[in-house]
Amino acid sequence: MNFTLRVWRQRNAADPGAFQEYQAKDILADMSFLEMLDEVNIDLVHKNQEPIAFESDCREGICGTCCQMIDGEAHGPETGTTVCQLFMRSFKDGETIVIEPWRARAFPIMKDLIVDRTAFDDIIAAGGFVTANVGGAQDGNNILIPKPDADTAMDAAQCIGCGACVAACPNASAMLFVAAKVSHLAHLPQGRPEKARRALAMVSKMDGLGFGNCRNHYECEAACPKEISVAHIAKMNREYGSAALLSDQDPSS
Repeated sequence: MNFTLRVWRQRNAADPGAFQEYQAKDILADMSFLEMLDEVNIDLVHKNQEPIAFESDCREGICGTCCQMIDGEAHGPETGTTVCQLFMRSFKDGETIVIEPWRARAFPIMKDLIVDRTAFDDIIAAGGFVTANVGGAQDGNNILIPKPDADTAMDAAQCIGCGACVAACPNASAMLFVAAKVSHLAHLPQGRPEKARRALAMVSKMDGLGFGNCRNHYECEAACPKEISVAHIAKMNREYGSAALLSDQDPSS
């Protein structure tokens, strides 16, 4: 299979950047999208040209680093997949493929297809954790959790922090990411003592970092490689609303 690639190239954050065209030749249908880029980069190196900069780590769909817009869609045309899980058989031989980095003010471009997602780390640092000593796995397993709560928490915990929800949202909102983290811990007994502080701190940090507001487009859910439901956003809104109300009533907070 042969493809024409229109790839966004940008030397650094200060560079204006532009699309450049490359040829991907003799690509196997069972190659992943990242393996195809590897082949293109090998060819560029042989030609003494700068290879395309992109991130990857696990290549198993769990690390969240291979964030790319492919033909205008976060992680490409397949649902429930990351770029490393996207195979070239999903494209037609001879097709032109447009590859871009995430486009969001809170995710500044570092080089080519690599963006700085430190903003997500800052949100987690603001409250996405449990401070109490909950012991080891055997201790946690001694706490009985209703199955609906356990299932909902596990659904939210699948979030890999890739940023596809932000990239797909017209407003570059991080609501689905933050909601997944808030909802995950709010459904577990270990996370409930701090749920009010967590919701206030994480939402406040999200707003301060320049992410946009949610407008219920649901593009975040459609783009999420783990297919996390927007129902978690409703849960976060309830947690935030009740926490804000209690904070207003408590003069010491």
